[in-house]
Amino acid sequence: MHQRPIGTATRGTTNPNRLRRMDRWIAAAHGPALRRSDDPVAVDLGYGAAPWTAVELLDRLRTAEPRTAVVGVEIDPARVAAAQPYEREGLTFVHGGFEIPSAARPVLIRAANVLRQYDEGEVAAVWQRLCARLAPDGLLVEGTCDEIGRRHVWVALGPEGPRTVTFATRLGSLERPSDLAERLPKALIHRNVPGEPVHAFLRDLDRAWASASPYASLGARQRWIAAVRAVSADWPLTDGVRRWRQGEITVRWSALRPATG
Repeated sequence: MHQRPIGTATRGTTNPNRLRRMDRWIAAAHGPALRRSDDPVAVDLGYGAAPWTAVELLDRLRTAEPRTAVVGVEIDPARVAAAQPYEREGLTFVHGGFEIPSAARPVLIRAANVLRQYDEGEVAAVWQRLCARLAPDGLLVEGTCDEIGRRHVWVALGPEGPRTVTFATRLGSLERPSDLAERLPKALIHRNVPGEPVHAFLRDLDRAWASASPYASLGARQRWIAAVRAVSADWPLTDGVRRWRQGEITVRWSALRPATG
């Protein structure tokens, strides 16, 4: 008997190249796990009204591991039907939800802009369900971005739970780092208030960005690197200059975990 998909349909808004920053990070951070896998399957969960994000995910992950296959999962049957003409070797589209209807346990599940419509109290159960579907070396990347992909924030989770939070931005469009707060994923967006760790982190990053203003004459990238290096003295970052140059900063989840509730 076919299981009824778990979840509700998203608005379906999607644009080509919207998730490039997230994909670039996944390929760099998770490429070794894809290469180690006997069956490197990635899931694009809730790809939306058009299949562009799944098509692009396949192309980008294959730069890290050419054997990668991508399964696009959508809870709206009409979206699946519309996407199926785009299927090709290594790319399929199926009807489903948080149960992840894939025969193989995915090495990656990407859920971008999916949980924004859910209540904060529902997030932990969804994370747990999705992480339970991962391969032992798998990764869940769940987060949010703006409509054209200039600003992203995502949480990376392994089978054991959340590991890191990554903030990524087009540096040329950034006035201050806390502008990224509007793209915090559902687990954190209501926690950007005094007394919560994510609020303290963004405050410190704003202060470091202001202090690094002399570097602005060298460009936004050099200013960002200087600001991130400054906050690395007080916050447990997991990346280095190579990623900072891309307009990223990744912090351990344990440092940003909500303090209340």
